[in-house]
Amino acid sequence: MKLLYLGDIMGRPGRETVQQLLPGLIAEQGIDVVVAQEKTSHGKGLLPTHAQAMLDTGVTALTGGDWTLHRPEIYPWLEDPAKPLVRPANYPAGTTGRGYKFVDTPFGKVLVISLLGQTVGYRQPENLDNPLVTVDAILEDTKNQARIATVVNLHGDYSSEKYVIGQYLDGRVTAVIGDHWHIPTADARVLPLGTAHITDVGMVGSRDSCLGIKTDIITRRWLSGDRSRNELETDGTRQLCGVIITVDTKSGLATAIEQVIQLVSP
Repeated sequence: MKLLYLGDIMGRPGRETVQQLLPGLIAEQGIDVVVAQEKTSHGKGLLPTHAQAMLDTGVTALTGGDWTLHRPEIYPWLEDPAKPLVRPANYPAGTTGRGYKFVDTPFGKVLVISLLGQTVGYRQPENLDNPLVTVDAILEDTKNQARIATVVNLHGDYSSEKYVIGQYLDGRVTAVIGDHWHIPTADARVLPLGTAHITDVGMVGSRDSCLGIKTDIITRRWLSGDRSRNELETDGTRQLCGVIITVDTKSGLATAIEQVIQLVSP
């Protein structure tokens, strides 16, 4: 089985890039399952209509991050076990939504787990649970539930956290994918015990930008130190960043991982 993981889908430019490139990528590469990081609605969380648009384009499941709870309209999706969208599992007890879900594929069920790194910019939530302890608990709780693959996403700032959790889970899950940076790292590999890993997968959206935001806004903010409102870049070249993972559905481990970066000219 081939599984494609797409990095943060940044607003309308990201959605349009997915709609333009994903169907062809699925056909050309023989992709069976697509997991993507949400951020599809104006770069902050997502609306049900935008989530559905991504599913209609070929995405199988959506992972969560620090903006997942930003839009209350999506809360019913987060609570519904049949909707293939998860929030970070290590939010405090009682937080709206589910941090992991099983999604159906033609080959069997895939367990999708989302985690938040313990350092995630200025919006770091209080009382965040340790992601290693959280994922251990999930794997223990679901150990008797059949699945062909387990995909773990860590959304965070520190490369060390995203790198170390891959080592920690090696041989226990199919893939550990880091995101949130929006800039892909060059370390995609299958770890010694069979887990595919990349420290950061990158993003889907405007390449000619500052992580999807208009660059002049960011540079003015840097020069002045004043807080200002982000505005998505909608012009210029766009990019789709992801990884394709070949999965042994009998062992639930990975046999290969390939980085994918595709561009769309303006």
